[in-house]
Amino acid sequence: MYPPVHVADIAQHEGKEITLHGWLHNRRSSGKLHFLQLRDGTGTIQCVVFKGNVTPEVFQASDHLPQETSLTVTGLVKKDERSPIGFELDVRDLQVVSRPAQEFPIGHKEHGVAFLMEQRHLWLRSQRQQVILRVRHTVEKAIRDFFDQRGFTLVDAPIFTPSACEGTSTLFEVPYFDLGKAYLTQSGQLYMEAAAMALGKVYCFGPTFRAEKSKTRRHLTEFWMVEPEVAYMDLDGDMELMEQFVSYVVQTALEKHRVELATVLERDVSKLENVKAPFPRITYTEAVEVIQKAGHPMKWGDDIGGDEETVVARQFDRPVMVHRYPAEMKAFYFKKDPADPKVALGCDVLAPEGYGEIIGGGQREDDLATLEAAIDHHQLPKQAFEWYLDLRRYGTVPHAGFGMGVERCVAWICGLHHVRETIPFARMMERITP
Repeated sequence: MYPPVHVADIAQHEGKEITLHGWLHNRRSSGKLHFLQLRDGTGTIQCVVFKGNVTPEVFQASDHLPQETSLTVTGLVKKDERSPIGFELDVRDLQVVSRPAQEFPIGHKEHGVAFLMEQRHLWLRSQRQQVILRVRHTVEKAIRDFFDQRGFTLVDAPIFTPSACEGTSTLFEVPYFDLGKAYLTQSGQLYMEAAAMALGKVYCFGPTFRAEKSKTRRHLTEFWMVEPEVAYMDLDGDMELMEQFVSYVVQTALEKHRVELATVLERDVSKLENVKAPFPRITYTEAVEVIQKAGHPMKWGDDIGGDEETVVARQFDRPVMVHRYPAEMKAFYFKKDPADPKVALGCDVLAPEGYGEIIGGGQREDDLATLEAAIDHHQLPKQAFEWYLDLRRYGTVPHAGFGMGVERCVAWICGLHHVRETIPFARMMERITP
């Protein structure tokens, strides 16, 4: 027995005898040969069992192994140009670690999405889902690398909050001991504003929760979001940070997963190659004109929905930045444009190919009196925001930030129709299991 090797590192062991630990994905037989597809989490390799190279017991056993049998396989690494990974394993020995108690429920045939979601804990073993989760891992690492390399400090925001950023209509309410009600966070932004006044450049990265009753392909009840916040930054600086960030994340994922994206997910990677700064920038007013010309019945002041986002994004070969939305559409903390108080200094980044908004953010109101008036206007409980107002009472400065949902970004990079495949265990309006 040799120290175990991972399939991903197989090229380093050409011509050597090695041992693999894994699970049987598929098998077929041809006379004196059994072909076993072994996966180990890092990749899949074909293990060839030749009758003349193993004991009769091993050869016999190899012909009756059910899908998802746990195996330890020892053999010689051989180059094979026909293999997707360029190598195969010439088996010398095989040991069964465990056999499935019954037939694996997900066979090598088409299954409906509803069935697969019920079997999500097992569906993760499919090659497609493995690739998606590896891309997600790369995206999350790229997010951290981008900010860490630029001097940002990671600050963890609380999950329980006493109040909402934008009202309580889309929050999960939970009892909180003798203090009454608390809410599951929908954003760490307000806390990042406090942290930015201490550390200058910060970001939080964690789960967020939205109780809106939406069943669209872009929505989840629980999702992960990254939210940077920077002191002494205006909207222009914020938009520049957005496009640099998106470009870095997408190009990092493309560089690492180009082959998997193209072959396993059948993603047109040429679409991702265009995702490089600078991005086109248009105002909300200009976006409305584009939408109206396309025949959509939209007027100035209306929200830009999913269909309208697609119309705008279709005009460009990379993400487009739509800025200066009507102030009445935005949350209380957005700063209004001094040149036109009807609009807020906010920006959304719309991904191409119908994937919609992946980033939302902008410049925050830094004037105490203006922010107090905005809280009153939105009929929010002022007492709950006294700590937030303190940030304007003591050393207030211009500042800006944004939020990006990981799942929407991964769905776009992978070319997926629905965000439910981008997270290991999706939580949606109609699903809380497995």
